[in-house]
Amino acid sequence: MASSSIRLLVSDIDGTLITSEKTLTDRTIDAVQQLLHSGIQFAITSSRPPPGLAMYATPLGVTTPLGAYNGGQFCEPTTLRVIAARAIPAAAVAPLVAMIEGAGLQAWVYRGGAWLVRDEEAWHVQHEAEVVQFAPTQVADFGDLDGADAADVVKVVGVSQDHDAVARVEGDIQARLGAMVSATRSQAYYVDVTNPDANKGAVVDYLSQHLGVPHDEIAAIGDGQNDTLMFARVGLSIAMGNGEAEVQHAANVTTAGNDDDGFARAVDQYLLA
Repeated sequence: MASSSIRLLVSDIDGTLITSEKTLTDRTIDAVQQLLHSGIQFAITSSRPPPGLAMYATPLGVTTPLGAYNGGQFCEPTTLRVIAARAIPAAAVAPLVAMIEGAGLQAWVYRGGAWLVRDEEAWHVQHEAEVVQFAPTQVADFGDLDGADAADVVKVVGVSQDHDAVARVEGDIQARLGAMVSATRSQAYYVDVTNPDANKGAVVDYLSQHLGVPHDEIAAIGDGQNDTLMFARVGLSIAMGNGEAEVQHAANVTTAGNDDDGFARAVDQYLLA
């Protein structure tokens, strides 16, 4: 597909837009500005909560809706006002948390604009808080997950240093809850669970309709398994060089790694050439 027909680029954040140190390089910032100046819109999506997207949207001058929680929430880029949301079905929340904790993983529950954890000093909690600039709320329990407290839960995460256990839980959730939820591992140490219509493919669908850009005039770039859901919905798909072989095989083209300005190189080579 000719790059001249692309009107929108949708980008993953971690492992794609930013370096391993979670920073935007000058070259990446310049590449986004060149995109915008050439008339190509730019959007970002991630499993991160809204503040974790805004911290990069602001310096990049993003004006399109932010696809937080892999599309569980869409927010205005400056005010973070929620403009659309897709919660996990209430009936799935209690069994989901029970499966995660029963397997020895931490459960994180994102509800009503809050990130709920049982122990804010547990492994990876403070690191996550620093990375996404979003403070957790420690709770003794998650409330009545068989009742009203199951409403408005946009994401549940299972977290563990035992990567095999995380993979098993992902499979168990998919097998037991089926079409009620979407369960994917964006990192080896956690499984993200959202509404089945909150995935990166659905993010592309939403942005296509909201911005009036046909799917074949959209490009997507990413490094993770969940990014392949975007690849299947766009006219041009770009895998990062740091992505797994399976991710690269799912894309039309592959660029350099995220620590070698792969994002900016892709913009130069495939969109602005």
